[in-house]
Amino acid sequence: MATKAAARKSAKPPKAEKTYEYAWTGTDRRGKKIKGKIRAANDAVVRADLRRQGVTPVKVQKQITISFGKPKVTSGDIAVFSRQLATMMKAGVPLVQALDIVGKGHNNPSMQELIMSIKADIEGGTSLTNALRKHPMYFDDLFCNLVEAGEQAGVLETLLDRIATYKEKRRWSIPPPY
Repeated sequence: MATKAAARKSAKPPKAEKTYEYAWTGTDRRGKKIKGKIRAANDAVVRADLRRQGVTPVKVQKQITISFGKPKVTSGDIAVFSRQLATMMKAGVPLVQALDIVGKGHNNPSMQELIMSIKADIEGGTSLTNALRKHPMYFDDLFCNLVEAGEQAGVLETLLDRIATYKEKRRWSIPPPY
């Protein structure tokens, strides 16, 4: 028993898989030429995804992106995260699975990393509140206290939805800097 607990404590949280943007061209089932963009780990995954959608890939090309560090996590990202998590939980999706889906579906790699870190903490036995408290730069005391109240009262999805509404309203009420 003690070895399992020690192994759980020493286990590192899984890293979010790095994805790239690919531009592709192909033909649909009727032979019509189509094109688009998709995010994936490599071109083999892109080709497999396209085939599953009924598209025969003709050309898959990794897009070159020039970036100066990781994109920042914004309050808008936190609002979207709260809304998506609330929606998933209202639909009956378990918390860890909802975090996995929301995290992998996010476009911002910094936000993906943040969500996957929270997911790893929860898988390790930490409450959602305590997992969020580990990231005070993104989740303030009000956010964490409301999540804690929601966890204890059994209405987490309702409070996450209200937090999202509050964050969205606050985001648009702050005047832009000049």
